[in-house]
Amino acid sequence: MTVATAASSPPTPAAVEFALLQSWLASGSALRLPLHEIECQQQAKGREVQRLLLQAHLQQRGNGDVGPALYLRQQDGDVVAYSHRRLGTRSLTTVFGTVELVRLGYSRPGMPGIFPLDRALTLPARSFSYELQRRLVKAAVQNPFLDSVQTIADLTGVSVSKGSLEQILPDVAQDFDAFYRQRSPEPATGSILVAAVDCKGIPMVKPPGTQSTSRLTKGQKANKKRMATVATVFTRAPWVRTPLQVAESLFRISRPTPDDVPAPPHPENKRVWASLLKGKDAVIQEVAEEMERRDPSASKARVALTDGERALQIRVDRKLKVTLILDLIHALEKLWKAAHVFHTEGSLEADLWVMDRTLRILEGGVGQVVKGLRQSITKRNISGAKRKTLEGVADYLYRNRTRMRYHEYLANGWPIASGPVEGACKNLIKDRMERSGMRWTEQMAEAIVQLRAVYLSGDFDTYWQFHIEQDQKRLYPDAWSVVPK
Repeated sequence: MTVATAASSPPTPAAVEFALLQSWLASGSALRLPLHEIECQQQAKGREVQRLLLQAHLQQRGNGDVGPALYLRQQDGDVVAYSHRRLGTRSLTTVFGTVELVRLGYSRPGMPGIFPLDRALTLPARSFSYELQRRLVKAAVQNPFLDSVQTIADLTGVSVSKGSLEQILPDVAQDFDAFYRQRSPEPATGSILVAAVDCKGIPMVKPPGTQSTSRLTKGQKANKKRMATVATVFTRAPWVRTPLQVAESLFRISRPTPDDVPAPPHPENKRVWASLLKGKDAVIQEVAEEMERRDPSASKARVALTDGERALQIRVDRKLKVTLILDLIHALEKLWKAAHVFHTEGSLEADLWVMDRTLRILEGGVGQVVKGLRQSITKRNISGAKRKTLEGVADYLYRNRTRMRYHEYLANGWPIASGPVEGACKNLIKDRMERSGMRWTEQMAEAIVQLRAVYLSGDFDTYWQFHIEQDQKRLYPDAWSVVPK
């Protein structure tokens, strides 16, 4: 009679730990604990079971012994043999805890070793697994670094230092540009391709050697910001409205009913991104490339929205070659400045003045509004700062008059306000980068802005797989052949 070997084999460490967990749950001391304490302790004890199971799995994967030697072809065409073999141990911190890998390395004098098991397991260079890095990065693009590492520690029991997280982020962000160059946007049904470009400041750390001042002078700010260029591209269906409908929505003249104005169409495949380091020209060129990827046949109506910054408008107009629209909200800001020259801030007279001029502009009467402002300066003999304000508003509107054909844009169903890019400035930068006390280095700001853009564009999981593939190519760029055993 044959006795089964499985019955006589000793239990695995994971099985022993699981039995201890079961025993503890059934113990008298555990039966007297409230449920929330049971949950906390069971989670901690269960993590060790998971870690031991993973450790056992890795041991079953072997040590990466593929033969007595490896042949590797060099860039010059020569083939060299890696015949020196040595076993070594590597620690890897995973979401279940730290595990040990015993792996065989192949080496030759003056060359870095080759570890076939590392490639077989798709291991990163760092001592943190890709899955642990993914969770850390996903937390860091949403919350401060200290909060992020604490959140991961609470969820997994694994402690990672803030400094380690700061080293991971730029490495992960390095594939941002390559990802979007190769990515094919999903098909969209909308007939309008919209781009918007704006700028947003990021508070920076003070340069080394900068002396702190005990008291700020007039106009001086506590921290210096650097402007990041923010962009968004999306596809949208037409939304036809009348100037009166837009004016009513802006000033809430009447309570709208569902039959008055149909719901605005949602942006399709919206992508937002920003860069602190590249500059306006480079980001706008990326916008042009993104629009070309989405509409290679040029079958969609293409529009772009900006504020009134001349340098930005010139660059967008030259690079994108689309219908350039002045953001209506920026035009309204100018009208409010002019209104407060004539009427008290917050007064009904100021509201009515702006409402009247807004409706005129929406109906195509920008020239009339400009003429009225200039006549008011002369007829009322306005001088000093008030005159300067009114002349500035008039000049702004006149300079942008060709980008303010709002009656035509509305009839075509085109957007006339850059809400998406304003929202991008807030969601992408302000909500994460401008929290109390935050200051950024150039490298870290660029990494967070890029990774947060990936997250907000809904591409994080796809990007992560792409990053792993690119990271593996950097780590293991060469193929080897095996000397037969």
